[in-house]
Amino acid sequence: MNPLRSNASPRRGARPKVPAPASAPPGLPRAAIRRPPRNAVTWAAAGLALALAGCASTPLPDASPLSPPAQFKEAPPAGWLHAAPADLAARGPWWRLFDDPVLDRWVEAVEVSNQNVAAAAASYAQARALVREQRASRWPAVDLSGGATRSGGEASTSPANRRYQLGLGASWEADVWGRVAGSVAAAGARAQASEADLAAATLSAQAEVAANYFSLRETDAEMALLADTLAAYERAAQIARNRYDAGLALRSDVLQAETQLANTEADRVALERQRAQLEHAIAVLVGRAPADFDLPAGALADTLRADPPAVPAGLPSTLLQRRPDIAAAERRVAAANADVGVAQTGFYPSFTLTGQYGLSSTRVSDLFSASAAAWSLGLSLAQAVFDAGATQARVDQSRASWEQAVAGYRQTVLTAFQEVEDQLAALRTLERQLALRRIASAAADQTEQQVLNRYRAGQVGFTEVVTAQVSALSARRSVLQLIGQRQTATVSLIQALGGGWR
Repeated sequence: MNPLRSNASPRRGARPKVPAPASAPPGLPRAAIRRPPRNAVTWAAAGLALALAGCASTPLPDASPLSPPAQFKEAPPAGWLHAAPADLAARGPWWRLFDDPVLDRWVEAVEVSNQNVAAAAASYAQARALVREQRASRWPAVDLSGGATRSGGEASTSPANRRYQLGLGASWEADVWGRVAGSVAAAGARAQASEADLAAATLSAQAEVAANYFSLRETDAEMALLADTLAAYERAAQIARNRYDAGLALRSDVLQAETQLANTEADRVALERQRAQLEHAIAVLVGRAPADFDLPAGALADTLRADPPAVPAGLPSTLLQRRPDIAAAERRVAAANADVGVAQTGFYPSFTLTGQYGLSSTRVSDLFSASAAAWSLGLSLAQAVFDAGATQARVDQSRASWEQAVAGYRQTVLTAFQEVEDQLAALRTLERQLALRRIASAAADQTEQQVLNRYRAGQVGFTEVVTAQVSALSARRSVLQLIGQRQTATVSLIQALGGGWR
C-alpha cells in the first residue's frame, strides 16, 4: 500500500479492480465475453443491463491525498536534529528512549489492560469475521432437510397416510459481475482499517500514559520545590517575628510573612489534587481501578532535569506511511471504492444455479430405495426491469460515501502534518524559553537572597522581601513546568510521527 498515491478511485465499469480482456469493448465485463447468452431473450436482458450499467459507470476523480512538502516548515534546513535514535526505538517501544523503568512498566501495560484498546481489538476481530462471512458467499450453500407427515380424516375410508421425506439442496449465485468479489474487497479493506484503528488506539493510549506520567513527575517536582520554599518562608517569617519582638519591625511584617506562608501552602494543596487526578488517569489507562493504583513520587532528577531524547522528524512523505490513522483513512477509501462497484452490479442480471436431490416414501424402510429418489437442476436469471431509480440511488449513495471517505483521508493527512509542525515548533521554542527562564530564575534567586540580607540589616521593609520571594518562586516553578512541557511535547511528537521510525 502506498498512501502517497492511492489507487482507490473506481474505474469505469461494474468491477473497478478487475480489468476487462483486450478484446472486450470499454465497460463490458470479462465474464460476459467468456459465457455469452444462448438465446434472444437472454441477449436482450443482458444488453439492457449492460446499457444501463454503462450509463452509471462514469469515472471518479483521483483519491490521492496531496503532494507532501519537501520538508517540515518548523525543521531547520540542515535537519531538525543531528542525534540518531536508539536502535531499540525502531522496533516499536519508543517510550524506552526516556530511560525510565517506571514509565516502561506502565506503558507496556496499556496493550494488555487498556479497555479502549481491548474494544478496538474486538472491533478488529469482528471485521475479520465479516471478511470470512463475505468470502463464504463464493461457495454454494448446501442445506439438508427432512420431515414426516401424517394425514387423514373422519370422512376418509382409508387409514391415515404417512410420508417421509429427506432432501439435499444446493444453490450458488454465479459472481459474473463481481458483486461478491467487490464485497470481499470492501470487507477486507475495512478489516485493514480496523487493524490500523487498533494500532492508533494503542499508540494514543500509550502516549497519554507517558504524557500523564511526565505531568505527574513535574507536579511531584513542584511539590518538592514548594516544600523547600515553605521551609525558607518559615525562616523568613521567624526573622520577622524576632525583629517585631525586638521592636525593630512592624506587626505588618509578621502578617505579610504569615500570608505568604498560607498562600504557598494552599498552592501545595492544589498540586496534591492535580497529582491525584493524574494518578487516577494513569490507573484507568492501564486498566486499573484508581483505588488499587499507587505511583509513589521519585526519580524526579533523572526524569525531568535531563534533556528529552532526540527524535528525528524525518521527511513528510514518510509520515504518510507511518501513521496508523492515515492508513485507516486510506483503507476506508478503498472500501468505499469497492462499494461503488458492488452498487453498480445492481444494473446487471443475477444468475443462480440450484440443485435438489430428495427421497420420499410412505415407509421408512423404502425411503432409501432407488424408486424413492428424485433430483433436479436449474438455472435462473433475475433482472430488475423497473425499480423507480432505487439502484441508481444506491450507486449515487456509494459514490457520495466514496467522496466523503476521500475528504476524510485528505483531512487526516493535513491534520498529521499540522500535528508534527506544532510539536516541532513547540520543542524549538520550549528549548529557547527554558534557557531564558533558567537565567531569570538564577537572577531571581540572587535578588531574593540580597533583599533578605538587607531586611535583616533593616535597610528595606518586608514588602520587598515578599515581592522578591514571589518572583523567585514563580521563576523556579516556570523552569520545572517548561522541563515537563518539553517531555510531553516529545511524547506528542513521537505520537504525531506514528510512534516509530526507521
